[in-house]
Amino acid sequence: MAIPGVVLIGDRINPGFKSTREMIETDDYEALQGLALRQQDAGAAYLDFTIGPRARDDKEFLTKSIQAVQEAVDIPLCFDDPAFAIQEHCLNAYDADKAGGEKAMTNSISETRWELLDLLKICPLKFIMMSSERVEDGVGMQNKSVPDMVDTVKRMTKKILASGYDIEIDDLIVDVAIGTLASDTEGLTRNSLDTIKTIGSAPELKGIHMSAGMTNLSTQLPVMKIDDQPLKLSLENAFLTLAVPAGFDMMLTTPWKDYHLLDDDNRVFQAFQEIIALDGLDALRRLRKLYKSQ
Repeated sequence: MAIPGVVLIGDRINPGFKSTREMIETDDYEALQGLALRQQDAGAAYLDFTIGPRARDDKEFLTKSIQAVQEAVDIPLCFDDPAFAIQEHCLNAYDADKAGGEKAMTNSISETRWELLDLLKICPLKFIMMSSERVEDGVGMQNKSVPDMVDTVKRMTKKILASGYDIEIDDLIVDVAIGTLASDTEGLTRNSLDTIKTIGSAPELKGIHMSAGMTNLSTQLPVMKIDDQPLKLSLENAFLTLAVPAGFDMMLTTPWKDYHLLDDDNRVFQAFQEIIALDGLDALRRLRKLYKSQ
C-alpha cells in the first residue's frame, strides 16, 4: 500500500526471495509474470528486476524473462546489477513502448562505478545513485557520516548533469543507505534521516528523488506483533513518518505491505525516536526493551 507522494519500486523479482529463486531456477515465466502483475496491482510504479548470478551465464533466459515480465505489466523496470555488461543487455532487451514510453531505471551507479554512466549511450534512463560509497585518492571508501554522504551526492549529481548526456535531475534517485537497526551501534539510521533532511533542503539538489530498500531497516529482527501490528513493519513505518516530510519520496519494497505514517503517540514511533537518538549498546538495549514490551 502506498503513502501519498511516495513511489513504490516492487522488490520481489529477486532470487533473494526463495519463491522467486524457484521461479528463476525452473524457467517459470508464467509465475514471474504473475509476480510482476501482483506488484503492479498493489501499487508499484516500477519493478526492480534481477535474476542474480544466472544473468552472467544465461543471456537467453535473461532476455526472455524481461520480455515475459513486460508482456504482463505496463510499468517500467529497474535493472538491479552492478555489472555494465548485464545492465547493457537488460537495456537492449527493454521495450519502453510497453511501459508507456517510460525510461528504465538502473540500480545503481556510484563513484566506484562511473562506467555505468555510459549506459546512456543505449537509451535514456534513470539512475539510482549510492550515497554510501565514495572514491578518495583513487580508493573506494564507505560513507557513514552525513557530510560525506551529502558531498558524494552533490559531486555525483554535478558530474552526471554536466556529462553531456540527455539526463535531468528528475532522473536521479539517491539511495540514502538505510542500515540494519538490529546492529546499528553507530547511529547510521539517524545519519540516513539527517542525510534526507540535508538533501531535501539543499537548493542545488532541488528536484532530486530519495529512496532506499525499506526492509534493510528491519532485517535480522525477530518476528512479533505489538498492538496487533507486525513490529518490523511498524519500525519501517516509524522511519517513513520521519523521512517522508523531509523529502523521501521513493522506496524499494514489497508493495502490498501496509505502509502508512504513524501518529505521534504511537508507542513504536516513540520508541524508534529514542532508539535512533542513542549510540552504541544503549541503542540496542532500547530496541530490546521495545521487544519485551508486548
